[in-house]
Amino acid sequence: MKTPILSLASVAALACVSAGQGNAQAGVSSTAGRITSHLRGLHGYISFHHEPLPPRGGYTAGMGFYAAVWPLVDQPLANFQIGLPSSWIIPDNSDNKDHPLCPEGTLARRWKPRGPTWSSVFQTIEGGLGYWAGNHFRYGPPKFSMNGTPQCYDYEIGSPGWSFFYSDKALPDDRLGIAQLSNRLLIPPDGLTFQGNPNGEFLGYTWMALPFTDPTTDDPPTGEQSWTCFLSAANFKGPIAYYIPETWSKIGKLFNDPFLYGRGLDARPGVMGGGAMEINTVPCFDAKDANGTTYSKLPKLQFPVDDQGRAFLVQDVTYYSKEALYDDFKAWREGGPPCSGRFDKRGAFKPKLSTRTTRYDQAGKRIVGVERAFDTRVFEGNVWGVQWFTNNLAAPGLFPQYYKHVGEKRVAVPAADVPAETGLHAQQFRLAPPGKAYTSPKSGA
Repeated sequence: MKTPILSLASVAALACVSAGQGNAQAGVSSTAGRITSHLRGLHGYISFHHEPLPPRGGYTAGMGFYAAVWPLVDQPLANFQIGLPSSWIIPDNSDNKDHPLCPEGTLARRWKPRGPTWSSVFQTIEGGLGYWAGNHFRYGPPKFSMNGTPQCYDYEIGSPGWSFFYSDKALPDDRLGIAQLSNRLLIPPDGLTFQGNPNGEFLGYTWMALPFTDPTTDDPPTGEQSWTCFLSAANFKGPIAYYIPETWSKIGKLFNDPFLYGRGLDARPGVMGGGAMEINTVPCFDAKDANGTTYSKLPKLQFPVDDQGRAFLVQDVTYYSKEALYDDFKAWREGGPPCSGRFDKRGAFKPKLSTRTTRYDQAGKRIVGVERAFDTRVFEGNVWGVQWFTNNLAAPGLFPQYYKHVGEKRVAVPAADVPAETGLHAQQFRLAPPGKAYTSPKSGA
């Protein structure tokens, strides 16, 4: 298994999209070739799932896997956001059936479909590999970023001093939460980069809850779980940083809601139900042909495939109990023998993976036909990925770019089926300019 080499070079950029404007051609409808654009070209979750975890194993203290690293796009596009295979961790509040975990006034409380408890958007650890529209500096391959949402998406924490790419301004002191741990690999505010041009090599990363501090009964009471990020690359293996427990516990005091005490990621077991490529924001061009039929064009999205049309994306999905590292680490803190830092296999469980065909949409309209080009698979060795099929819809490794608007559906079609008068073949997506530099503030922490 090859692993990529991490780099801290911040290079090219990606940010915002705009429309190109085509011209009507002689002899066709006056609207033919008039190109418009929007940012809802593609949405969906290319995901994997797994069998239930053993009920008595306590595999809620950590989760990780090896994920492929590759350039999904060949140049930095404006307003483009897709995550490569990543995971979400939320605190287990399954015992709460009706009390809102997101207080009135928080951003996520407005998301009514997440009620009545809003448990899925209360607190999360996410991020991972990907491309984010808010990145200030972009280049070909993806970046790796930590990301935590401790207060119902009111704000996010992506590095020891900054948010998740939204601003060049540092977080205020009362919203800091990540503690730098490694003295070899520093967490930059715009995400970790990779040397060269990785094309399917695997980066290992695991989130593990560790007891760096003791629990307290202060106001607010705070648990002892410090969620720690471990990486495994060709030139680095080990922990890089962790979220201090107070990151999660303070919401109860801030909103004067004692019900929230003990319900954050500082104290609750973690719930980690599989993983996915989250397709969030993708620019899109629309144009009509001479008959008034509308077609759409997406950016070129590419995957690393072998000679059999297979793209291996995730392997070695593993869940951990406290026996894997937590217990040995705590015993060391309390004066016992030094902890090696290795994950004990006795506290690890590798579930059997499963998957299903992804449902995509474009501006809320269902996309059909992508499954004729490729579909998700679990390959031999419990490896999750995608399999391309032999047809003229898209070459192996390429996501279908063109879609015909048929009623309420968007039907994937080969490039050759898109009439020339639409002007879509030659239409180029806007590249992103560099963002503002990150500068350490002169006051505060």
